Amino acid sequence: MGALPKRKIAKARRGKRRSHIGLSSPPRDLCPQCHSPKLPHHVCPTCGSYGGREVIEIKSPKKKAG
Repeated sequence: MGALPKRKIAKARRGKRRSHIGLSSPPRDLCPQCHSPKLPHHVCPTCGSYGGREVIEIKSPKKKAG
């Protein structure tokens, strides 16, 4: 006979043991032009700027949420 658990492990106990495995949201920076949240080192999806200049042209400007 191999090594088997003697009793069922409760979901709460299992969850406490795995509490460090949870996902976290990616970090966000504020765009210096439009002050909307964006991913670091990415073009702003709202205004299309990166590094202080417009890189891509946005066809319809989105409203700032907030």
